[in-house]
Amino acid sequence: MSRVEILSTLLVLILSCVSLLAAQSGTPSLPNGAMQAKVTTACTECHEARIILQQRLSKAAWTKEVDKMTKWGAVIEPADRDAFIDYLSTNFPPDKAPYQAPRMRK
Repeated sequence: MSRVEILSTLLVLILSCVSLLAAQSGTPSLPNGAMQAKVTTACTECHEARIILQQRLSKAAWTKEVDKMTKWGAVIEPADRDAFIDYLSTNFPPDKAPYQAPRMRK
């Protein structure tokens, strides 16, 4: 096996372990969508996805929130800003039912 193949295999194993640990820890993930990965990356640098999942904001409020977080250091490419806001306001609008956290087993 070449060095590149070994490193690729190792990377796949590491990512699989990280995914498995995240799933076992009960860490919720954001809904599927074109911006899911970027929103997850930008937002979970500072807080858990659960913070976003609990929000129910209008598009105007999400716009203010995204702008505030960007000023506080969230890395959001300017070209992605509108899609970011659309993703959040579509998935977490004021009229959506409240977030129900999964029950933890004892």
